[in-house]
Amino acid sequence: MKASHKFLLGAGIIVGAVGILMAQGVKQFGQYSFKPSELAQRVQRDPSLYDTGLKMEAKVVPGSVKRDAASQTIDFVVTDGVQNYPVSYRGLAPDTFTDQKDIEVVVEGRLGKDGVFRATTLLAKCGSRYEAKYDETGKRV
Repeated sequence: MKASHKFLLGAGIIVGAVGILMAQGVKQFGQYSFKPSELAQRVQRDPSLYDTGLKMEAKVVPGSVKRDAASQTIDFVVTDGVQNYPVSYRGLAPDTFTDQKDIEVVVEGRLGKDGVFRATTLLAKCGSRYEAKYDETGKRV
């Protein structure tokens, strides 16, 4: 076998292996994020989604956050303006997770048949706190 053929065969094996690893990584971590109304529609069509690992993105309903310091449990309600879901999370919440208006969260976990989303991961998104402020002339304040 010529050296160029050996090189091409080796390169093909390496590219194939890298492609398989990338596909497995995307499959494992490339999870679609549902809005509450999308999740409700999907669960209605396919009840097998109960107790399956899901990711949901929504806003926290102001005034719904209940914290239990002893068990480190946080219960709150999320909404997309159409559908609400109660969420229960056990663990330490991010500092940006508050009971203020327009707090967006991404929760990963499982939706129980009782309608409660039991989150194993809680990420708080509140970009408005970190965006630069500009005056009426367009200058950064």
